[in-house]
Amino acid sequence: MKKMLAFAVALTAAHWASAAQPLLTPAQLSAQLPAAAQVRVIDIRDPKAYGQQHIPGAVNAPYGKWRGPATNPGELPDVSQLTQLVQSLGLTPTVHAVVVSTGADATDFGASARVYWTLKTLGLKELSIVNGGMKAWTDAKLPLDNAAVKIAASNWQPALNTELIATRDDIRQHLDLSNAALVDSRPDAFYQGKTRAPAAKLSGTLPGAQQLDFNQWFVPGTSIFVDAAAAKQIAAKVQRQSGQDMVAFCNTGHWAATDWFGLSEMAGLPNVKLYAGSMVDWTQQPGTPALANQPSRFESLAYDARQWWQSKVK
Repeated sequence: MKKMLAFAVALTAAHWASAAQPLLTPAQLSAQLPAAAQVRVIDIRDPKAYGQQHIPGAVNAPYGKWRGPATNPGELPDVSQLTQLVQSLGLTPTVHAVVVSTGADATDFGASARVYWTLKTLGLKELSIVNGGMKAWTDAKLPLDNAAVKIAASNWQPALNTELIATRDDIRQHLDLSNAALVDSRPDAFYQGKTRAPAAKLSGTLPGAQQLDFNQWFVPGTSIFVDAAAAKQIAAKVQRQSGQDMVAFCNTGHWAATDWFGLSEMAGLPNVKLYAGSMVDWTQQPGTPALANQPSRFESLAYDARQWWQSKVK
C-alpha cells in the first residue's frame, strides 16, 4: 500500500513538473521543438506573413478564425466551429499547444492571450505563449522556415469550461449583487468615457469597475510580458473580497485577454473570468443600465458628429 501511495505521489509530482509554462522564451521553445510530436506551434499571424517565414513545424491559424463576427468580434465562436478548427490543427489534451503572434507591441499580445484563453475554455491545459512573439524569435536568430506544414487532423471533442467565461447575464447578476471584482483592461480614454470602440453604442465603463490598463503587464518599451513576481505585484492592485469572481473586460475581449492571462496564469489568482463580448456586447443590448463615466447626451452626440466627419474626410 505504501509503495502504491509513493508511486501515485511521484506520478503527480512528475505531471506538475512537466506541466507547460504559460510563457516560453524563444530559447525555451527552441529546445523543445525536437519533440515535435508533442509540441504544436500555432502561428496566428496572417497567411502571407506565415508563408514568408515561420517557426519550423508551425501551423497557421490566423487570429480572425478565433473571433466573432464584425458586429461583435469579441463574441466566442460556436463550439462546433472551434472544434473543427482545433481538430484541423491536430490538437488533443496530450499535445502542448504553443501560441505565437507577431510580437509587434503590447496590443498584439492580446491576440495570443485570447487564443490561449479560447483553447483553455475548450479543455486544453498544456498551453504556452511565446513571450515576445515572432519578433523575439527572429531577434534571437533562431531557425525560420517557409515550407508548407501538413499534419494529421485529430478527432478530439472539446467540452466547454464555463468557469473561465463571464456572460452578459453573469455581468447583470454581478452588478445587481455587487459580488464580483470587475476589471476594465482599457486605457484611460476608454475607461473615462472619452472615446469608445466603433461597434460600441455607448461610452463609459461598468459601474464599480476597477481599471487595470493592459499595458502595465509589459517590460517598458517592449512587447515582453513581465515575470511571475512582477505579475503578482500588478495583480495586487485589483481589490476583491474573498470568494468573489474577478472578471476582465475591455471593448471586444482582446485587451482583457491580456489582463486575464496576467491575473490567472501568471499571478495565479483563482476564479478569474473573461467577458468575451465586453463593452461592445454590453452596450448593444436593449435597456443597458447606466454606465459609470458615461458622457451626457450632448457630449455623445458631439462625439458621434466628430466620428462621422472624420470618416468623410479620410
